[in-house]
Amino acid sequence: MKIKGLQKLTLLDYPTKTACTVFLAGCNYRCPFCHNAGLVVDVDQDEISQEEFFAFLEKRKKVLEGVCITGGEPTLNKDLPEFIKKIKQIGYCVKLDTNGTNFEMLKGLVEEGLVDYVAMDAKNGLESYPMTVGVKNLDVLPIMQSASFLMQNHVDYEFRTTVVDNFHTYESIESMGKWLKGAKVLYLQQFVDNGTLICPNLSGASIDKMKSYQQILSKYISQVHLRGVDE
Repeated sequence: MKIKGLQKLTLLDYPTKTACTVFLAGCNYRCPFCHNAGLVVDVDQDEISQEEFFAFLEKRKKVLEGVCITGGEPTLNKDLPEFIKKIKQIGYCVKLDTNGTNFEMLKGLVEEGLVDYVAMDAKNGLESYPMTVGVKNLDVLPIMQSASFLMQNHVDYEFRTTVVDNFHTYESIESMGKWLKGAKVLYLQQFVDNGTLICPNLSGASIDKMKSYQQILSKYISQVHLRGVDE
């Protein structure tokens, strides 16, 4: 497991919790709009040792309540359960960010009580997934299994979609809504180019289009919120 970054304080990443965010290297997607491209394509060297990370958690356990584990894609790490167990032993709640491709890992973590909150990326309508995530011949079955499992409310969760004008359409958003029908909550995040993308020259959807997407999805999902956009 390679720890490539640590945000020592976040008030946004973990709902209702004061938390830190740890970034793990490696991903099985190549999303052209990925903001963490360095975690996807540059995984050769640890930036933070586990010893340093856990020492930080010990020092901050009277200040922080939770740890957000993100990437990359954290569930690619076979030792993730043991990593989380150490975090839980110190007394933290754990939020996991995942793309849902490792259903068995996600299911096991939830059933063992190792995660308290899951944020799963819903990239697009299922037929648009390969294009959106940059992976040809993508098997979407594990993604469907992960989404279905979360919607059974075994753990607190959210779905989230970064909206990119180059990839999302009214039709693909409608398709995603039908796929996630009955979900509790989905957040639409407006794409912003941070200058470190896998592919350049992408653009975010307009606020008006974001609100139109919100209306479409609200037919299928209980709560649809715009994140980072003034509603």
